[in-house]
Amino acid sequence: QYKFRDLTIEELKNVSKTYPNFTFSMNTYTFKDGSQKDLLNFSGTVPVKYGNSYNIPIRLWILDSHPFAPPICFLKPTANMGISVGKHVDARGRIYLPYLQNWSHPKSTLIGLIKEMIAKFEEELPLYSLSSSDAARQSELLSYIAKITEGETDMKSRSKIGGKDEGCFNKITVVGAGDLGIACVLAVAAKDVADKVVLLDLSEGAAKGGTMDLEMFAVPNVEISKDFSASADSKVVVLTVNSLGNAQTYLEVIQSNVDLFRGIIPAVSHYSQNAVLLVASHPVEVMTFVSWKLSSFPKSRVIGVGANLDSERFQYILTNLLKAEVLAKDAWVIGEQGEDKVPSWTSCNVVANQTEAMAARNSREKVANRAMEVLKGKGQRSWSVGLSVADLTDSILKDKRKVHSVSTLAKGCCNINSEVFLSLPCILGTSGVIEMVRLEEDPLVQEKLQSSAGSIHDLQQQLKL
Repeated sequence: QYKFRDLTIEELKNVSKTYPNFTFSMNTYTFKDGSQKDLLNFSGTVPVKYGNSYNIPIRLWILDSHPFAPPICFLKPTANMGISVGKHVDARGRIYLPYLQNWSHPKSTLIGLIKEMIAKFEEELPLYSLSSSDAARQSELLSYIAKITEGETDMKSRSKIGGKDEGCFNKITVVGAGDLGIACVLAVAAKDVADKVVLLDLSEGAAKGGTMDLEMFAVPNVEISKDFSASADSKVVVLTVNSLGNAQTYLEVIQSNVDLFRGIIPAVSHYSQNAVLLVASHPVEVMTFVSWKLSSFPKSRVIGVGANLDSERFQYILTNLLKAEVLAKDAWVIGEQGEDKVPSWTSCNVVANQTEAMAARNSREKVANRAMEVLKGKGQRSWSVGLSVADLTDSILKDKRKVHSVSTLAKGCCNINSEVFLSLPCILGTSGVIEMVRLEEDPLVQEKLQSSAGSIHDLQQQLKL
């Protein structure tokens, strides 16, 4: 059942050579949603120097998508050990490390993980010795702790909302707890789109800033987690993360984002195998392509936010500012997000003769150009993109079959032959893109789309996936 069996075996051999005390086995792991899977795992002790020398017992579970997803790590305390809750260990003994959050094959390895674990434990010892009375109380809890180290929740303890099991209702995961991620969570909550929203905070350390505020003010049905398994069975996974590395060139910035996604997409895809991936990270066309490649999802279930916000604004400007409501219903902003986006139409009115047709086209283009000028003055702030994300997730979860301009695989459209994602009008439903809406034929628009496709494809060819 392991997708990359040879790579996994090779890693476990290296672990066995370096730490011969570890024992390996195959056991059933219970995830947060109550689902179970037989997984490889190993347990033993790691040497830690904290004044004296200590042997810290641990247990690591290897997911079937290893080495592209990080293992799940726990302390395995004995009856006379207590857990020191800190920034790297929670009360259940679950271990959180920057190495896990930034996991990226082939750079990340089990040996490297264990070395970081030892280094962090030498800064903050995760266990302490209990007194005899405490040890007695600890032994009473040991069976519960054992359950936790073998899984996360008991099947009976799964929460129910509205009489439905947690795995059966509308759940959205937002990956990334920056301004955009929090804006998406608040917009989705305000629009009452989902029964539950999980915010995956992949930043190092404890909750801070916006995530702390979300916890303090207890936004209903919002869970904050650093654990990918919390995203299990999401119907939509929204990607908002962007690398904050020290990259200098534009290509280096994008490559840094690609490296970041290598540790994220396989994990969220593993836990939510039927989800729609909605990409809001930059540059959206390239990162949607990367998400499609890393997830191996069908193209219909990997989309980018694209020009949805621009299209909604464009239609609003036409209707409310320029009083061109008839034009607005068929008007879209398409192509590449940014300066190279272009206005287009999904239908045109039939007129009596060629002269009238030319006049109508010229009139429409003048109005469209005015609308695009107004649109240029509108920036894309986090909260506005968040509202756009909420709009898209609403159409997907409620199967509205509404048309949106989103980043989708453009190969085969407008004589584009390369695998690139561009914003095009698409009908959205629970399975993502149901159908691409046919655009009115316009040689200038097609030329611009082909130019964007060419530049994006050239950029993608330089990336290391």
